[in-house]
Amino acid sequence: MPEDTAVFGTVTTGDHGVGSHSVNGINHLILDGDSLSIEDVDGVARQRRPVVIAAEARERLEAARKVIFELAAEGVPVYGLNRGVGWNKDKIIDSGYFEAYNRNLLLSHSAGVQPDAPEEVVRAVMLARLNGLLAGATGAQPEIAERYAEFLNLGIHPVLPLRGSVGAADITTISHIGLAMIGEGEVDVAGRRLPALEALAAAGLAPLSLGPKDGLAIVSSNALSAGNGALALVEIRDLLEAADYVYALSLEAIRGNISPLDESVHRKRPFPGQLGSLSQVRAALKNSDLWSGFNPESLQDPLSFRDACQIHGAARDALDYTRQQLEIHLNSSDDNPCVLTEERRILSCANYDPVTWTLGFEMLGSALHHVSKSSCYRMIKLGDPGFTGLSRFLTADPSRSIGFCTVQKTAASLDAEIRHLSNPVSADYMSLAGDIEDHAANSPYVVSKLREIADRLAYILAIEALHAAQAIDLRGGLRLGEGTGAGYELLRSEIPFLSEDRNQTVDIERAYHLFKDGKWLNAVKNKLSNHINN
Repeated sequence: MPEDTAVFGTVTTGDHGVGSHSVNGINHLILDGDSLSIEDVDGVARQRRPVVIAAEARERLEAARKVIFELAAEGVPVYGLNRGVGWNKDKIIDSGYFEAYNRNLLLSHSAGVQPDAPEEVVRAVMLARLNGLLAGATGAQPEIAERYAEFLNLGIHPVLPLRGSVGAADITTISHIGLAMIGEGEVDVAGRRLPALEALAAAGLAPLSLGPKDGLAIVSSNALSAGNGALALVEIRDLLEAADYVYALSLEAIRGNISPLDESVHRKRPFPGQLGSLSQVRAALKNSDLWSGFNPESLQDPLSFRDACQIHGAARDALDYTRQQLEIHLNSSDDNPCVLTEERRILSCANYDPVTWTLGFEMLGSALHHVSKSSCYRMIKLGDPGFTGLSRFLTADPSRSIGFCTVQKTAASLDAEIRHLSNPVSADYMSLAGDIEDHAANSPYVVSKLREIADRLAYILAIEALHAAQAIDLRGGLRLGEGTGAGYELLRSEIPFLSEDRNQTVDIERAYHLFKDGKWLNAVKNKLSNHINN
């Protein structure tokens, strides 16, 4: 294998149990099958951090492989080894047919349809499957794990269809990654699509030769939904933090009541997410004149302002639950059958069933709709002169311009889409394969819908921020908080005050990218961090 793939190394444990290893001055992520976080997935997928397989993980692979060969030689009936899979579990696979059978398994299971996954998702999927293999419960040859690491480190990205899996292991889609490993199908390298065999040759890699159980080890995993899901959770983590800061800016814009932000109140109902949201909002409002300028007319603000920390906190709690469940999955085996090396047994099981964390993703989608809806109501109230004391639709000149009138419809449309995307789908499955496979969770679709929700929510938060900044400018003379001030300044550096009517789509898109790309959140966090450090 090429030297720069560096797929094996020695573990040095970090603060959270995540290993790091320097190869040629590059900080590689050590994969041991036990300590992968969603942030690690994000780093490998988006920042293309290289990986190294821990030595002890390699030993687990070799030990399990030895058991596979021993049992195959003894003729013990093993699903996916010397017997077929699915409804073909009664078919006998002769040892002389192992390689051809496993190749056919990849070809027959490659049934996904477009759209194809973007590069970051392909990388997340390969990493999720690689770390699951390292649990040592598949019996696959160690070279398969090596090939995943080589693909990641060399930037070889198999063409991966996103649709076709029912979420009872993503067999119809991730099979395409296996095709590339044996020189079939296509890959993307540096933005160029080419035959997998050509890419392997250019990288100095030979196509893999498959042995007993190798094909099943590649195809039978929830890596598509798990890898893509990890990216979704990182995105939503940042989005919820941004939502807290946008709410804080809107509260300043209306000169809202700060009594709902009193810590003593929240300690009487100490849900973790609620307390986390409160901490973020209070930090953003540090040194704001909102704390000293009580507005008697805001004795009881509308609920979209009064209980934002409770709403955002519920989403945070849903996120934490889903993260915990997914990280358990990412650091365990979802293989059937399961190889118990120490006991020298292979047992049929259903560890591939992802319903536990799939339900978490559905719950999170519902929670994000609450965040979306309350944001929409805040922006509607920001345009109401009876509520704000400012001009209707926050127009700079009521006699000559219309202001944010029609923008409300854009937000309402996006919120309606979020509402429908949040509808559960995990229970909508069919009984397949001769009624052998009569349960599924539609996990890839659940995750895909959640990412669509997050994208629309980024737009809605951007539109609320535009409303809040406009109201702040119209009101004038306000001293904003440390965090909200930084967010306001960045927004105004990209989108000027709406002094007269102009193309609103342009402003919305600019604001959206500030949220989607993390610039707005980073501006606020950097300001708060500098304030704390100084």
